[in-house]
Amino acid sequence: MNFKPIIIVLGEPYSIFTEIFLKSIKNKNIKKIKSKIILIGSRKLFQYQMMKLGYKYKINEIKKNNINDISRKNNTINIINTDFKFKKVFDKISRKSEKYIENSFKISMDILTKNKTLGLINGPISKKYFLNKKFLGITEYLFKKTKTKKNPTMLIYNSKISVSPITTHLPIKFVAKNLNKKKIINNVLEINKFYKLKLNMNPKFAVLGLNPHCETIDSFSEEEKIIKPAIKLIKSKKINISGPFSADTFFLEKNLKKFDVVIGMYHDQVLTPIKTLYKFDAINLTLGLPFIRISPDHGPNNEMLGKNISNPDSLISAINFINKINAS
Repeated sequence: MNFKPIIIVLGEPYSIFTEIFLKSIKNKNIKKIKSKIILIGSRKLFQYQMMKLGYKYKINEIKKNNINDISRKNNTINIINTDFKFKKVFDKISRKSEKYIENSFKISMDILTKNKTLGLINGPISKKYFLNKKFLGITEYLFKKTKTKKNPTMLIYNSKISVSPITTHLPIKFVAKNLNKKKIINNVLEINKFYKLKLNMNPKFAVLGLNPHCETIDSFSEEEKIIKPAIKLIKSKKINISGPFSADTFFLEKNLKKFDVVIGMYHDQVLTPIKTLYKFDAINLTLGLPFIRISPDHGPNNEMLGKNISNPDSLISAINFINKINAS
C-alpha cells in the first residue's frame, strides 16, 4: 500500500453531514488532501443529496479490499458503498438506518485494522435510534467493538484550549456515582501521551470540581475523596496539573491563558463553555483506540437537513488536524 487514506463514515443518512462534507472539500486546504479521503456510506443517497444541494462531482466506487483503487482526480469523490434502501433524499431520522450505520462502521473498522490509515472521521449519529440505550455514545461503541479494555477518553480539541469530560453522555443524576480516581487518572494520562507524541508539547492541565464552588453540605465530598487524591497521584508522575477549580468562574480569559486542557466532571460542564467560546472551531477526539478517531463537534441537526446553510468549520478542522498529526 503506497498511501494512507482518511476513512470517513458518513454516519446518519438524514443528517447535515453530506452538506458539510461537500462544503469542506471546497476549502483550499482540504482540496490538497481530498484524494486521500475514502467515504463509507450509501453511494446512491450521497449522490442524490449532492445533486439536490447543487454540487457536481464524479463518484468513484471502490471495493473495501482494494482501497488502492482510489481516484486522484480533483472532480472525483471516492466512496465504498453501503446499501441503504430509502424513499426520500431528505427524511426524518428513524430506526430504519440502524443496520446501515452498523455496517458502515464494520467496514471502516475492517479497513482500519488491516491497513495503515491516517485514521477515522465519522459523521454524527442519532443516539436515540442507533445507540438505542446500549451505549452512551460512539466513543463507548467504538471501544466495545474494538475490544479496547481501557476507559474511553473524550477530548474536545481546540488549539487554544481543549476540554475532556470524565463522564460522557450520561444523565446528570448518574454523574456523581460514576466518578472515581481511576477515570480521572486515565483521562489525564491518555491526553498527556497524545499531546507529547502527536503535538510535541507537555500540556498544562486544570481540573474542575464537581460541586458548586468545590463545596458540599453532604458528608461525602467528591473533591476531597476523589478529585484531590487523583490530582496528587498525577502530580507524582511529573505532569503539570492544578485544581480542583470552581467551574462557574474558571472559563474567564485570564484563567484559560494558563492552561492547555481542562478536565471536567461531566459533559456540559466543559462542552457548554468551549462551544460558547469557539463555536464550531473544535473537534471531538477519541483517545485510547488502536487508531485515531475524530468527529466534528456537531450533531445530526435533522431540522436543517437540505437547507444548505450549515457551518462546515468543524469538519474542515477535523480533516486538517488528522492530516497534520500524521505528518508530524
